[in-house]
Amino acid sequence: QVQLVESGGGLVQPGGSLRLSCSASGRTFSTYPMGWFRQAPGNEREFVAGVTWSGVSTYYADSVKGRFTISRDNFKNTMYLQMNSLKPEDTAVYYCGESRVVYTTTRLSDFGSWGQGTQVTVSS
Repeated sequence: QVQLVESGGGLVQPGGSLRLSCSASGRTFSTYPMGWFRQAPGNEREFVAGVTWSGVSTYYADSVKGRFTISRDNFKNTMYLQMNSLKPEDTAVYYCGESRVVYTTTRLSDFGSWGQGTQVTVSS
């Protein structure tokens, strides 16, 4: 069973940047896609970004397209989310998850092995 640990969250001003990391222990990353989701208070967990095993293909929610970049380093068993031009509406707990299906997906139910999350707060 893989254990995922997110890090890199914090407080940042609007327009600022953060880089989140997701590290795996227990076993190596699977050969399936991985993704980032986020959950704001009172909201359901929503898809943010996904990346295939090779890292060649990435896909994003419309709300973050052009501002966020997802990547993964399978040798380091680590996935990243570079977040630029942050907005107050990006404030949430960010979670990384491992897909349980081989195809690209944005469905919450297709992901598992969730980490504990890292808080991102965008505020002046």
